[in-house]
Amino acid sequence: MPRFSVIVPAYQVQAYLHACLDSVLAQSYPDLELVVVDDCSPDACGAVIDEYAARDARVRPVHLPENRGLGGARNAGMECAKGDYLVFLDGDDTLTPDALGSIADRIAETGEPDVLVYDYARTYWTGETARNRAAAELTEDGPAPFRLADRPGLLNVLMVAWNKACRREFVEAAGFSFPPGYYEDTPWTFPVLMSARSIATLDRVCVHYRQRRAGNILSTTSRRHFDVFEQYDRVFAYVAERPRLARWQPVLWLRMVDHLATVYGRRDRLPRGARAEFLRRARAHYRRYRPAGAPVPPGSRLRHTLIRLGAHRTWRTLRAAAALLRRARGLAAGLLKSVRTGVLRLHYRVQRCLPVRADRAVFAAYDGRGHGCNPGALEAAFRAYAPHVRTAWIARPEHRHTVPPGTRRLRPGTAAYWTALARAKYLIDNSALDPRLVKRRGQVRVQTRHGTPLKRTGLDLHGRPAAARGTDLAAFLADVDTWDYVLSANRHSTLVWERVCPGRYTTLEYGYPRNDVFQKATSADVSRLRERLGVPADAVAILYAPTRRDYRRAQPLPLDPQRLLRRLGPQFVLLVRAHPGHPGPPAEGERVIDVSGHPSVESLCLASDVLLTDYSSIMFDYANLDRPIVLHADDQEAFEAARGSYFDLRSCPPGAMARGEDELVDIFASGHWRGSRSAQLRAAFRERFCPYDDGRAAERVVRHVVLGESAGLPRITPLAHRHPVPSASSAPAHSPSVTLPQPYGPLTVTEGR
Repeated sequence: MPRFSVIVPAYQVQAYLHACLDSVLAQSYPDLELVVVDDCSPDACGAVIDEYAARDARVRPVHLPENRGLGGARNAGMECAKGDYLVFLDGDDTLTPDALGSIADRIAETGEPDVLVYDYARTYWTGETARNRAAAELTEDGPAPFRLADRPGLLNVLMVAWNKACRREFVEAAGFSFPPGYYEDTPWTFPVLMSARSIATLDRVCVHYRQRRAGNILSTTSRRHFDVFEQYDRVFAYVAERPRLARWQPVLWLRMVDHLATVYGRRDRLPRGARAEFLRRARAHYRRYRPAGAPVPPGSRLRHTLIRLGAHRTWRTLRAAAALLRRARGLAAGLLKSVRTGVLRLHYRVQRCLPVRADRAVFAAYDGRGHGCNPGALEAAFRAYAPHVRTAWIARPEHRHTVPPGTRRLRPGTAAYWTALARAKYLIDNSALDPRLVKRRGQVRVQTRHGTPLKRTGLDLHGRPAAARGTDLAAFLADVDTWDYVLSANRHSTLVWERVCPGRYTTLEYGYPRNDVFQKATSADVSRLRERLGVPADAVAILYAPTRRDYRRAQPLPLDPQRLLRRLGPQFVLLVRAHPGHPGPPAEGERVIDVSGHPSVESLCLASDVLLTDYSSIMFDYANLDRPIVLHADDQEAFEAARGSYFDLRSCPPGAMARGEDELVDIFASGHWRGSRSAQLRAAFRERFCPYDDGRAAERVVRHVVLGESAGLPRITPLAHRHPVPSASSAPAHSPSVTLPQPYGPLTVTEGR
C-alpha cells in the first residue's frame, strides 16, 4: 500500500501533461502511486498516459469510455486509489520539488490528520510566480492537529481539492465524492474541512497552479457557470442534514455571496444575455440561505446590497459610475503631480544658484533602498574622521528605519532632497543618483561601486541583450561623466572599471569600506549575530547566496534548500540569501532560515561558517574572512553565453567547486569544503583579490577625498598580518569580547551580489 495516491484527471491538456506527470514521478519521496485518468480526451492525453505507464510501474492509467468532467474523473481515480492519503493534481499543474517529502514529514509530525492543507503559487505564462495571498492562514504555529473551529481562517484559503492531502479512510468512511458540473470543488472542500476531526497545515508551496493564457475552463464563456448555484445547494443541504454543522452556515453564506459576485463580475464567464438571469438567481440564493441576523462585513456591504436587490441595471450603472470616478481621480492625481513636478523643478533651479556648502554630504545606495554597502560605511567614516561635515541619507519611506540616528533622512522627490543634491559638496553612491541631477562646479561625486566584477558589466553589456535588458548605455555614460572618484578593491577591478566605465575620474585603489567590519568584528559579535538569526551553537551555518540568471525570466533557486539539507545531515543549517530577482526558499524550517530580507549581508557573512554561491561577487568580499567557500556552478555554459565573465572561475576558484548537486553533497560529506586543498585555493584567491581590505579602507577614502591627505595615508596591512574574526565553528571556546563600535546602522544587500 503506497503512502500517497496522486490522482490526475486529464482532458485536453496534452501540452502540459508531461510536465505534470514528471513533477510527480521526480519527487524525492518515491512511495506513491500515480493514478492518471483519461477523461475521454480528444487529444493525445491517453497516449501520453500509456507511455508513462509503460515506463514506470507506479503509473496506473484509467481510460474512461465517455467524458465525465473533472469531478467524475476524480471519482474514477479515487475508486482505484490504494494509498494512505489522496492527493489531487490537475493535469496542467505541477508539484514543486520535494513537495511529497515535506507533506509526508508534516503528516508524521502531526499524528496522521484527516486533512493536511498546504500552500500553492500561481505561475503565469509570462514566467511570473505569485504565492497565495492567504498564505498567512497556513502558519504552522500553534497546536496541531486541530479542528476547523480552532482555525476558521482556513476557509479563506482557495476552496479547491488540489491544495489538500486527505486520509483515504476518512474520505471513504464519510462517503465524499465530487459532483458533476463546474465548481465541483465547492461541495467537496467545505464538507471535508467541516467534518474532519483533525486538520494540519504545511506552510510550504507544494503546487504550482498554472495560469494559462487561454484554455482555462473557468475563463470560458458558457451557461455552465450557472452550475455554481447547484453546488452551493449541495453544500447547504449537507449542513442542514447535520445539525452540529449549523454554526458554519453564516460563514458559508458569506463565502457564497463573494463567490457569486466574482462569477458575475468576470466578463469572460457569463454570456451577455444571461447576466440578468444570473443575478436574479443570485438574489434568490442570497435570501434562501441568509441566516437570521447574519452581519455583513463593512467592506462587502455594497456587493451584498446589489445581490440582495438582484438589479442588473443598477449593478451596471454603479459599476460605470465607479469606473468614471476612478478615471476622474486619476486625471486629478496626474494634474496635481504635474504641478508638483513643475514647482520642484523651479525649486531645484533656484537652489543651484546658491553656493555649494563644503560641510554637507549626501549618501545613497541602490536607488534609496536603505543605509548600507560602501556608502553606508563611508557615511559612518565621515562622522568619525570628518565630523565637521553633516551627512544626509537618501532613503525611500519603507527604508527610513535603516538610517542611523544623527544622519538626516531625505525622501526622494521632496524639496529637501533637491536642496541637498543642489548644495551638498559631496555626493556618494554605489549605483546611480537621480538622472535629473545637474552636477555643479565644486561638487565632488564619489562612485563606490558594489562588488568586484566577475560578470560582464558597463560597456561590455553591449551585444548581450539578455544581460543588458532595460539598460540605457547612453544614460549610463552620462552618469559616468559626473564621477570624480571611483573606489576599487583590487587591481582587477581597477582595470575593468577604467575600460567599461570610461571617464575622467580618479580611481582610489584603497579596498572596499563595507569590508572593514570583517577585520574589526569579534567572536562575541559573531555569537550575538548567530543567536539573533536562530542558528544553533553547535551547527555549521552555510550562507547560500546565488546570483541572478540573465537567461531566465523566472528566477527559482538553483538548489532546493530542504532537499539539500536532508542530504547533508543534521549538523548543517542553511541561511538562504536569495538575489533580489529570486523568490525565497519554498518554506522555512528549523534548519532553513530565509535571510533574503535581512538588512546586512555583512552580518550574514560574519554569522556563517562557509559560503555557498555560484557566480555572485559576494565570494570576493567573503574571502576577506578567510573562511571556506564552495561554488555550485551547474550551468556555467549557459551563464557564460548570456552574461559572460572576466575570467574562468575554474582556473582560480576560491575553494571547492561542484558541477551538480551530487558533487556538492560529496564535497561536504568528505570534508573537502574545509580541507587543505580548499585552503590553498582560497589563499591564492585572497592574494589576488583582497590585497587592500585590511579594515581601514573607509578611513583612507575620507582622509584623501575630504581632508586632502593624499600622502601619509594608513599603510596597507599585509595579508599575513591580518586576523579576521574566525567563524563560530573554529573560534576558541572563550574568545575575548571586545565590542565592536556598531558601524553605523544596518547594512543593505548589494545589487551586484
